[in-house]
Amino acid sequence: QVHVVESGGGLVQAGGSLRLSCTAPGHTFVANAMGWFRQAPGQERECVAAISWFGGQPSYTDSVKGRFTISRDNDRNTLYLQMNSLKPEDTAVYYCAIGPRYGIVVDTTVPRIAEYGNWGQGTQVTVSS
Repeated sequence: QVHVVESGGGLVQAGGSLRLSCTAPGHTFVANAMGWFRQAPGQERECVAAISWFGGQPSYTDSVKGRFTISRDNDRNTLYLQMNSLKPEDTAVYYCAIGPRYGIVVDTTVPRIAEYGNWGQGTQVTVSS
């Protein structure tokens, strides 16, 4: 069973930045689409951003466009989420997940959560006002 490990969360003031990282010890996901998801208390898990297996044009949910950037370093087998201009409503547990093998992301819409799996424990992001 493949598990991913997220890191980089923390407490930050509104307007601040954080960079999340995701790895999969003992496993390579260079041939998979990858995504970042988040879940706030009492809310459903949502896709924040996703990227195709080869990189290319990512997709973002509307609320983070222009503020968040997803990227991948296949040489390091690492997925990143750079989060700038953070808002209190970004507070949530952030998860990365592995998508379809050779999966391609369409930049006009975020993928369905059901297409992704191998969830990690997540990393808490808290943005204070």
